[in-house]
Amino acid sequence: MSLFLRIYLSFLGGVAVLALAGAAAAVLAFHGGRDDDRGLLSRREEIAAAILPPSGDPAEIQALLRRLGAATGAEWSLTDARGDLIAASGPQEDRRRKPFLTALPDGSVLAVRLDGGVFGGGAPPGGPLAVLLLAAGGIALIARPLARRLTRRLERLRSGVEAWGAGDLSRRVPAEGQDEIAAVAASFNRAAAQVEALMASRRALLANASHELRSPLARLRMGMDLYEADPSPARRAEILRNLAELDDLVEEILLSSRLEHGASEPFQPLDLLALVAEEAAREGLEAEGESVEVMGDARLLIRLTRNLILNAERHGAPPVAISVRRRGSFAELAVRDHGAGVPAGEGEKVFDPFHRPGGHGEAAGGWGLGLALVRQIAERHGGSVRHETPPGGGARFLVALPLAFAAG
Repeated sequence: MSLFLRIYLSFLGGVAVLALAGAAAAVLAFHGGRDDDRGLLSRREEIAAAILPPSGDPAEIQALLRRLGAATGAEWSLTDARGDLIAASGPQEDRRRKPFLTALPDGSVLAVRLDGGVFGGGAPPGGPLAVLLLAAGGIALIARPLARRLTRRLERLRSGVEAWGAGDLSRRVPAEGQDEIAAVAASFNRAAAQVEALMASRRALLANASHELRSPLARLRMGMDLYEADPSPARRAEILRNLAELDDLVEEILLSSRLEHGASEPFQPLDLLALVAEEAAREGLEAEGESVEVMGDARLLIRLTRNLILNAERHGAPPVAISVRRRGSFAELAVRDHGAGVPAGEGEKVFDPFHRPGGHGEAAGGWGLGLALVRQIAERHGGSVRHETPPGGGARFLVALPLAFAAG
């Protein structure tokens, strides 16, 4: 059964229960539910006998019926057991509806015409139950378009989700209104946009990685062919260099993938200056500054430092200056070179995977995954990285990491 029918039938069921409950309440109100607690209609003979004058004087009865007629707007009359008129509230006229009759103990009959006033009021045929049925029918007619509108929005949401799941990642659903359905649609659109961006990033990474791998593989194949013809130490060194480049590239791709999935070792307190100084010493450099403690993954922070140093050596020029400072609640790692610097307008793009500045051919090289990994690692630690051009030229990369006390 469709959701529309479920909602609509549930609503109609509720209206039906309400109508039955109202009808039952009306019946109980007039007729009573127990012998010792009878309703007004079941006691009408006693009420009629009580209001009529005990003397039975027609003049008094006539005056009473006139007062009742004036007060209720109905026509009252009293006839004896033979059907002869005793008294009436006014002239008796033909009516389309029959009078409401109450037989009294002495055989006389009290008649009330319910065509108007508080008793009739123009009520439709059938009494209170008919009113309830008419109301239920009207509500049912109004409820159908409301239920259809609600389920139509859900159907559009389902259709959009199915199309997106079938591969149309650009598909979005209309987020109409301010209710829960609109909130679900908006949440789906945000999630779909994030997944689409992630998939686009993955495709770009795969395409760029494939392109970057092709160059060292081609050089490696050529080097091996040449080595077979001339097995010299220089040829062997070239082969080993290309193998190392391939190994580094594959390692960076795997590390980038792990970081995207949040994989890392548990964080622990680390002396950032000691860690950076040890990695700088491997490259024959020195790091200066002050000892600051951060919470982090040592292997990832070592990789971050190494990539910044290798970037400065590959794209910059000596001397390479490395420092660690405390900046408020952050530790700041700065790596500066004295090369040509980053081209204008490329300051943020250098952190994109495999970004190659405009006008740079393959021989000039690009940034690969090195700086992209620096940004991923910094953000994994709750920090950030930025580039600036210092006075005197060159390039400076600044990594801000939360201090250990701030992280806790």
